[in-house]
Order: sequence, then structure tokens, then C-alpha cells
Amino acid sequence: MSDRGPLAMLFLGLVGAYVALGWIADLSIGSSGVTLAWPSAGIAFGAMLYFGPRWWLLPAVSIIVLHLTVSSVPAAFLPWSVASNVVGALAGVYLVRWRQPDALKRFDITVGTSVLLGGILLCLVSAVIGVIGLYLSDLAALNTLPSGILRWAIGDLLGVIVITPVTLLYLQYHFRKPREPATQTASYASATEQRLWIGALALTFLLALWLRSAQPSYALAVISLPLAGLIWGAVRLPPAPVVIANAVVWMVAVAAISQGFVGPRPDSTADATSIVAFLCVLAAIPITLSLGTQQSRQSAARLLHRANTDALTGLLNRSAFEYEARRTIQALPMQTMAMAYLDMDRFRLVNDAMSHAVGDELIGGVAGVLRANLRATDVLARIGGDEFAVLMLNIKADDAQAQAHRLCAAVAAYRFQSGEHVATPTISIGLVTFNGGEEHDFGTLLALADTACFAAKELGGNRIQLATPGAQDLVQQSSDTMRWALRLGNALERNHFRLFCQTIAPLRETSSDLRHFEVLLRLREGNNQMVLPGQFMAAAERYGLSAKVDRYVIDKIMRWFERHPEQVRMVGLCAINLCADSLQDERFLDDLAIKLRASVLRPDQLCFELTETSALRDLGRAQRFISDARALGCRFSLDDFGTGFCSFGYLRSLDVDFFKIDGSFVRDIETSPLSYAIVRSIADIGRVMRKQTIAECVESEQARQRLSDLGVDFAQGYALGRPIDISEYFNVRPASQPDLAKLA
Repeated sequence: MSDRGPLAMLFLGLVGAYVALGWIADLSIGSSGVTLAWPSAGIAFGAMLYFGPRWWLLPAVSIIVLHLTVSSVPAAFLPWSVASNVVGALAGVYLVRWRQPDALKRFDITVGTSVLLGGILLCLVSAVIGVIGLYLSDLAALNTLPSGILRWAIGDLLGVIVITPVTLLYLQYHFRKPREPATQTASYASATEQRLWIGALALTFLLALWLRSAQPSYALAVISLPLAGLIWGAVRLPPAPVVIANAVVWMVAVAAISQGFVGPRPDSTADATSIVAFLCVLAAIPITLSLGTQQSRQSAARLLHRANTDALTGLLNRSAFEYEARRTIQALPMQTMAMAYLDMDRFRLVNDAMSHAVGDELIGGVAGVLRANLRATDVLARIGGDEFAVLMLNIKADDAQAQAHRLCAAVAAYRFQSGEHVATPTISIGLVTFNGGEEHDFGTLLALADTACFAAKELGGNRIQLATPGAQDLVQQSSDTMRWALRLGNALERNHFRLFCQTIAPLRETSSDLRHFEVLLRLREGNNQMVLPGQFMAAAERYGLSAKVDRYVIDKIMRWFERHPEQVRMVGLCAINLCADSLQDERFLDDLAIKLRASVLRPDQLCFELTETSALRDLGRAQRFISDARALGCRFSLDDFGTGFCSFGYLRSLDVDFFKIDGSFVRDIETSPLSYAIVRSIADIGRVMRKQTIAECVESEQARQRLSDLGVDFAQGYALGRPIDISEYFNVRPASQPDLAKLA
């Protein structure tokens, strides 16, 4: 501690305790001039073990005060008394620190053995110095030195055994927090059993006194009754009450023996030494047993803690959360609760772009943000890679929703930096409220919250999606999505997809006969039924298959032209859609370069379409991807353009060839002034930036004419041609073709 005030008060308090115990011990001085026991040695030894050898002043000051107040000694013996207490304590402390440098960091048999060995050395050094001092001060005869040393050492040892643990636990309780949270979960006796133990221990004293007065020969019973109570406590109670009770019992025993309450006073050295040695053995039994049981509890609690705790975040893991949630839900009937499922948005991009180690650091940071913004009663757990769950107790539905919004806002405000990279994480939350005690299965509630979370991610992420128990539509949606993911994996392996092409036609006259078209994917199922991408791409993105689908399309289109090389000369520009995950795939461009070198298609015949939202999700990554692909010779189109209302500010950062106007504006261009104005603005910006514009979803001749009047360059939709199989497409001459000169 840095504050000297509390340390000074502690020093004075320990001096007072030292003097008080010394006064009690002074009552047991026999004919040899040596006390029956010296409990003060335990105070000095414990304090110096805790604070270090620099606290040697404690025994020095204490023994001087003791001799000047309650236990006067000849002036010639005073330096020897001080030296015996100080040098002995220093010797013991150095031995303990040499054997166990981290002696105070745990409470087990190994540390206890080191402390006991240090205490024995303390006793021997102190006894030799003290008894020599008695002889040189004419307080003891030469022939009594060996017996005096033995009695002095045994008396100090009893003080070390019973008082040092009390001193250490007192100092640790006031100056140190528990070092291992796992030990806090160790199981001890209930409060009722602890009160019963205290009463039983007091009763043993009374019974022992009665036995001694009734039958003086029952000395063994007098000793065994308190010892039985101490053993009971050592097995069932924490160490603190056991060591305190142990100290009280044996100090009372020493006082009773020294005053002759339990038999003749042992004035002879042999009697005193044998009695105190016997008491040392008895006093060590409860302490040793308490150390062993505490060590066993700590090991068991540590294993339980590891089994229930996520190693990365320190939160509960999935199994522990499930146990706690099930128990709580059933134990609190009719209490309103909420379960939240939290999933980090686009976390895989962090792993791919920065490494998994950085991703782990980000998860730890987000866990800290969540923990700091939850109530003390809320149960937070990490249940998956980047997934968390929260059980909110005693909370209304509106308050639970507000709490979920606060968590979203807190995570969105968190800035995580790793080297030159700064990540701004967001989370999506699925929330379900319910009443405890009702027939709610934990698995169903968690699945419902998970499904709601998935719906929140589908809506763009960084938002809350509410669900209610029994909302089977969401559960069915989640099941359908998982089934689609399985079907997709099977379809990719078995090549169940077909390529369709749809013409992108110029809106002005051109003499070129080269084809400009977009490649569209269809899933072929039974009876040759074609499934549109809108039914399966959400599952592909949810379960990390979208980049695999992109690779499949590129590989399939290149293989088709390898089988039909004569059709390559008819290709002006082949547009292929890319998802956000492909932009984050570090190997995508390397693999593309390898395929282009072996392909009959030229790089300038490929145009990759990126959605505006995927490009803006990680603008820096999108810029690098476009730049590297353009270096290969490929072109780019910004798809769904206009859906991001702040997107115009990013146009200078994205070196694309085409702006593809989102179909939601094109469909309403004849009836909505707003859509008309947006399309006109995009066309104007395209001309200013020397980019070409493509209008998709053109479904009528009137819409095509309006787009032409606005200066839009190309159109795509049913009014110009429906998607058809690639083989059929290259056997049919399109009605109009793009101006290749403008594409160059």
C-alpha cells in the first residue's frame, strides 16, 4: 500500500497484539526463566512473511515495549531478547522466501510446509541467542543451556503454529483481494452448520472442564473433545474460522496448564517441554487438515471454473449458460425475463484481413464492452466464435428492448485498433421476452433468439429484431435457411447449377455486333425446375458460401467458353456478380489471375458487378480490390447504385466503369417524380465523371424511352430480353448490341 497512514496504524496494532500476547505468555514463566509458550513469535513471523524482512522493526519495537511495561528484564538481557526475536524471525523469513518466493499467493500444503520449516529455523535461532543471553546475563546456569534452548524453541514453535496463520489471514483479508475467482465457488458448510459448529466447540470446553473436575484422570478426554471440534471445522469450514479457533483453543490450553487448572503446573523443563511439544503436534493437526481440504477445494473449484468459463473472454461458456438459464427460468416463476442472442456483424472479414489473433482480441474487447453495459443481475455468456447470449432477469419487454439498443450503441461506439488497422464492430441482436416458470424450453428460446438475430443481420446488421415465444414463422425461416445451405453445398459439389445470360443493350444506335450481357445463376432441381438466386443467396451469405458460389460461376463460365472457343469473338463484355465476401478473400485475385492466364476469355471481356452496399462496407478493401483487378485488365460496375443515399461522396474513391441504377427507381420512373429525379441525377453524374450508366429492371418500351431521353447509356430488363440459358443465348442474335467503342 502506498498510504503510510494505514500502515502506521497497522504497525501500532500489531505491536499492541504482540505486547498483549507477551504479557499472557509471561504468566507461564517457570523456574528456568523461560515461558511455557511464546505466541508473540507468530505475530512477528506472520507480519514479516507478508511485508518482508524490512518489517524487522516490529519485533524489535514490540519486545522493547513489552520489557519496559509489563515484563521487566535486567538491562543486560534486553539486547539479547531483542536480537533473539529479530534475528530468529529474519532467518525464518529468508528460508521461506528462498523455498517459496510466491508463498503468499496460495494456501496449500506446500506453502504450509515451507512456513513450518521457516518457523522451526526461527525457533532454533531465537532459542540459541536467547538462552545464551540468559546465561551471560546471569539469569541461567551453564548446565541448563541445552534444556533451556529446547524449551525456548518448543515454546516459540507453538506460537508460530497457532498464531502465524491467524496473522497471515488477517493481513491478506485486509490488504489483498482474492487472487483466484475459482476459489470463491468452493463449497463450504452452510451458515447454519457454521453456527452449530461454534456452539459445539464452546460446549466441548464446558464438557472438558466438567470432566476434569469430576474425574481428574480424564486428561485425554479433555484434549480430544476440542480437537474433534477443530477437525470438524477443518473439514467443513473455510480456513479463517478454523485457524482462529485453533489459536484460541491451544492458547487457552497453555494458560490453563501454566496456571495449574488442569493438573500440577509443569515447572520442570522436561515436563514443560513434553507438554508443549504434545500441544504443538495437536495444534498442527487442524491446520494441516484445513490446508489439505482447502487445496482440494481450490483444485476442484478451479477445474469447475475452467469447465464453465470461456478461456478467451472469462465469460460463461455455452454449457454453463444453458445450466444457469434453465435453473433460473424454473426457479423464478412469473418473473418477466428476456433472452438476447448477439452476433458480431461481418466478423469473418476481420479474421481474413487482420488474422485470427487480432479477431480474438476484438472478441475480448467486445466482451468487455458488453459486460460494462449490463446490469449486475444479467447473465452474459460467449456461446460461439463471435456469438454471445444474455439472460436478463426481472425486466419488462420495453426495458429489455432499450437495454438491447444500448448494447448495440455501446459496441458501435467502440474503436478497436490493431497496428494501422482500426475496426468499428457492430452487433445484431435477436431478443425474446418471456415469463419464468412457464413451459419454455431453453433450446427453443435460444433458437428463437438466434433466428431473430439472423433476421436482424439480413436487414443490414447493427439492429434489434424482436421475437415472441411461439413465433414459428421465424423458427421456420431459420430452418429453411439451414436446409438451403445444405442443398447449396450439395448442388455445388454435384454441379446442379446452370448459367443464364441477360442482354445489356445500348439505348442509342450502334453498329457493333458484340454482346454485352450479365451472367445469372439458376439452381436446377427435380423436373428441371429452375430456382432463382433470391431463394438461396441469403443462406449462402449466412453460412459463408457466397464466395464459393462466386468462384463456381467464374470457373463455370470460363469452362463453357473453353468448350465453345468460337463464341469468344462474340463477347463484348461479360458481367459477373461478386459478393462482399469475395472482396475480403485474400486469395480471390490470385486465383482469378491464374484462371485468366489459362482462359480463352480476355480480362477486358470481364466486368465484375459489386453492390454499392458491399463496396461501402469496407471502402479501403474495395478500392484495393478494384485497383488490383483493373491491373489485370478487368472492368467494374457498381450495382444497385442509388440505394445508399450518401453514396455520391464515395464515387471518386471507386474507380468503376459503370453505374448500374437500382431497379427500384427504374420501375417507378414513369409514375414517381422522385424516382425520375434520382435516375436523372445518376445519369448526370455519370456524364460528369465520364462513367456509363446501366438501368436494370426495364420492363416497358415507355420506360426504355424515358431512360434514353435522360441520357442513360444501357438498359437491362424484360423489355429488351429475358434471361436464357447460355447455350441458347449464343445461338440467338440479340435485337441490339452495345457500342464496344464506348466500352473500350
